[in-house]
Amino acid sequence: MHDEWLKARLLYLRGLKAPSDYQRLLQLLAGIQHPTPEEEEKLTARKARDRELYNSAGLLILAGMVDTQTGRPVSDRGELLGALLELAQVPQDELRRKGWKRAGDALLAGKMKG
Repeated sequence: MHDEWLKARLLYLRGLKAPSDYQRLLQLLAGIQHPTPEEEEKLTARKARDRELYNSAGLLILAGMVDTQTGRPVSDRGELLGALLELAQVPQDELRRKGWKRAGDALLAGKMKG
């Protein structure tokens, strides 16, 4: 599974006109035939980070906040960011968060089955 992910990611990166430093690093590390333990550790950490970023984007898609075809937010970017900033200010122990978690867990459970 990791090899499939890496192949797909490298194919995507090759198509970029201006890859970031991190994206170039991933390409470089993935191209090493016999990586050192340090190089292998960097590549593994990078893959894990990218995977978590994709999972986070997936949450926005599930919430209906990002168009699956274009990858763009369905509402104004500033509005979306403002809402996320407000969410970040809600204390962890506030009751609203329990309701949000129940709703999110239910949606995730439904997506996992389907």
